[in-house]
Amino acid sequence: MTCAACAQASERAVKKLSGIIEASVNFSTEKLAVKFEQSALSLDDIKAAVAKAGYEAGDDRTEKQVTIPIGGMTCASCAAAIERSLRKLDGVSQVSVNLATEKAVASYEPETLRLSAIKQAIRIAGYEPLAIDAGASIDEHKAAKEREIKILWIKFIVSAAFSVPLFYFAMGAMLGWPLPAAIDAMEYPLRYALLELLLVIPVIAAGYRFYVVGFKAILHRSPNMDSLIAMGTFAATAYSVWSTVEIARGDFHLVESLYYETVGVIITLILLGKSLEAVTKGRTSESIMKLMGLQPKTATVLQDGKEIEMPIEEVESGDILMVRPGEKIPVDGEVLTGRTAVDESMLTGESMPVEKEPGTKVIGASINKNGSITFKATQVGADTVLSRIIKLVEDAQGSKAPIAQMADIVSG
Repeated sequence: MTCAACAQASERAVKKLSGIIEASVNFSTEKLAVKFEQSALSLDDIKAAVAKAGYEAGDDRTEKQVTIPIGGMTCASCAAAIERSLRKLDGVSQVSVNLATEKAVASYEPETLRLSAIKQAIRIAGYEPLAIDAGASIDEHKAAKEREIKILWIKFIVSAAFSVPLFYFAMGAMLGWPLPAAIDAMEYPLRYALLELLLVIPVIAAGYRFYVVGFKAILHRSPNMDSLIAMGTFAATAYSVWSTVEIARGDFHLVESLYYETVGVIITLILLGKSLEAVTKGRTSESIMKLMGLQPKTATVLQDGKEIEMPIEEVESGDILMVRPGEKIPVDGEVLTGRTAVDESMLTGESMPVEKEPGTKVIGASINKNGSITFKATQVGADTVLSRIIKLVEDAQGSKAPIAQMADIVSG
């Protein structure tokens, strides 16, 4: 997607499907949020509709990678048995067991599978999972955005490298700039026209996506900004090529009807704008990632009278958690035992710690100051106050921040 019209076109294409309850495309975040009846259609049907509209849809998933040391393996068949056991789990996308290092590396979806289930599968296979090495979260969308920014800057540099001399040769005579006599438009019109043609070809190649997306949008009767760029520059190029052919046939006065420099400058400036826009979006994404960094990575859960430390992604609503002085509160919840003061300034702006006692609510990512407490998790994952604020910030990219809505989330 390159403009708001693209977002509207893809949104209309999805809404036409039978079984769609609600569909909304956010151009700033480049995401489609959709509610649909699974009995009426599938995700593949939705992706096909987006593709038919001229765009590409992919799953917005964040995978987690974990490295688990394993005890009890003695041969290659042991490693193979563990791999088979883990691959049977729903949510595991990739698994590899190394006999030499006695470790299993698994990529899985935290929304679908808990780490404890992976460990249990290893135990069922007859082996013992040991202390876990923390793995890195794989943010595919962020990596794709970084690649997009890099490619756009490369295209802009290539385009500018050819557009600058093209503009110089085309406008130099009128502006009194010194030009080589060998390419004088009046003396050597064909040579001059061919030089401009050779210089504009790499620029058009750098901006080829405008033509692919723009003309495809026209075919689907939903023209966008790329369609305007494609039609304008294509018309100017086609007329200039025709003029070049006529010059070669001896009609030299058409040397004044060449518009190659117009095509080059337009594509270069549009590529510059697209590059700056992508960088701005990337910076907003970094701000969102910093917000996400406020949340602790692990939580202490009380199960059967034991304290079990587990990744925060595994905490479920209803779990009983313990937080000691100085630790961050992992998720939203309600205090069961203990009294303390909690620093909520990073979310509410309140400089003074807030007293907490049994029955009061605590907010995930706030800091427990001076007392141990146990609390019951009430909102986890995407339902926590911090996650909802992050979602609100994502949806508000490119517009005024909805401060009132943020205040409602924190106070609500």
